[in-house]
Amino acid sequence: MNFINNIVDIFGSATFWIKALEMILALSLLVIIHEFGHYSFARLFKVRVEKFYMFFNPKFSILRWDPKRHILDLFKRNPDEDPKDPKDPKDLKDPKDPKDLKDPQAPQAPQDDNSSSSWRDTIYGIGWVPLGGYCSIAGMIDETTDSSQLSEKAQPWEFRSRPAWQRFFIMVGGVLFNFLLAMVIYAGIVYAVGESYIRFTDATEGMQFGEVAHKAGFMDGDILLAADGKPLEYYNSGDLQAMLTAHTVTVLRNHTDTVAIQLPKDFVFQANKAAEDGEPFMDYRMPVVVEQTQGNMGAARAGLQSGDRILAVANDTTPSYSELTAALTAAKGTTVPVKFLRDGKLMQRDVAVDNDGKLGIQLRSPDKVYNVVVKHYNLLQSIPRGIKMGWDKAVNYVKSLSLVFSSEGAKSLGGFGAIGSIFPEKWNWLYFWEITAFLSVILAVMNILPIPILDGGYVLFLLIEMVTGWKPSMKFMDIALRIGLWLLIGLMLYANLNDIYRFILK
Repeated sequence: MNFINNIVDIFGSATFWIKALEMILALSLLVIIHEFGHYSFARLFKVRVEKFYMFFNPKFSILRWDPKRHILDLFKRNPDEDPKDPKDPKDLKDPKDPKDLKDPQAPQAPQDDNSSSSWRDTIYGIGWVPLGGYCSIAGMIDETTDSSQLSEKAQPWEFRSRPAWQRFFIMVGGVLFNFLLAMVIYAGIVYAVGESYIRFTDATEGMQFGEVAHKAGFMDGDILLAADGKPLEYYNSGDLQAMLTAHTVTVLRNHTDTVAIQLPKDFVFQANKAAEDGEPFMDYRMPVVVEQTQGNMGAARAGLQSGDRILAVANDTTPSYSELTAALTAAKGTTVPVKFLRDGKLMQRDVAVDNDGKLGIQLRSPDKVYNVVVKHYNLLQSIPRGIKMGWDKAVNYVKSLSLVFSSEGAKSLGGFGAIGSIFPEKWNWLYFWEITAFLSVILAVMNILPIPILDGGYVLFLLIEMVTGWKPSMKFMDIALRIGLWLLIGLMLYANLNDIYRFILK
């Protein structure tokens, strides 16, 4: 019964649909850019592209445009599955193009070896399954073809006729465009809004850590300095990822001692699991500075004012909010002496604590207590910054990816549910673009892995060919791609079953 209730709660919430829409929009953009990378290099080398589709189109397409035959179809079954569509070449005559296609989804072959391909040879479309897209390149064996379909003599406009270095660039085109997209987005973000942050070294009270960090050796109040010798600047996804995947993190403890903390190998997975359970890894330690007093509660009656910094409650020092909460909980329903600083002067007042352990104060946020660095970038400055941000994200993700091949790493794998969960609950364009840029980096890294069916699998065989001169047969490629396809399907099933367990069953 809990299982059913969980499903109803998830799918019946506005949050779910907002996150789903954000995920579909982001993935659609990333996939279309990825496929456009393949398309662009294919066109550069005059290789024919037969289809270019946003989303998948089993059975029918929402939109299908054939520029060569001047046909635009909306919500129509695919020609090879529609009995009403003509299959005989004589039924496909087009008065505007007497040398017509044999099949509206199979572009017309050039009449001689000197003919070149054109963008008009491509069928462009939008499918109805919004989870991807594809670019079908002539003469290239993929998951939709097999070696028997390429048994005829290779034509000059086909992928298989091109030299290995051209085929290499066609295959890495998608990965390259995803990296470029991430860098462009990061550059656009810093150009539009700049960067505002608090340096770790400026947060004089250090950081507040969760239980996983405490077990690894971090202590509340530690000021972060470096991860594996690389300086940690401020709280951002790049520095956090670098820290979670590091072997050693260096901190300043008690403002005097430099301490090196050795992290366990699976630390990133421990932190991710804790985050899924609602326990953040760390946050800036929040000094107890009064922003304003509330109503007729103890703080207001005792005369506390905006700007007062509370140092102690009774005999308990309160350098941060967590210590204040513990001290007030112990003093519920009593009146206790409270020490505080006002304009550099130490003062003390007796303050009543209510039965809920409250003084009646609103705390000042860290960005009003600590020095906030605000960096603005002009157009030329934003470009190298965007490149660096994209590169750092890629390096840190590759480091964390190496840990996936462990028991904890396998448990952490997630599918569409995990991807959707990282989007904000309310629409926020800044967060949307930041997440989209990071997903673009992930898509690029995952696609370049040397697994058959992925771009990296093709690239691996092409590199072998360029180095040794050995070119795999079409039959060999067919078998390798089929194996890779089943591995990929199995991995996706496993990842999405993990999501079902985490978000519904658990």
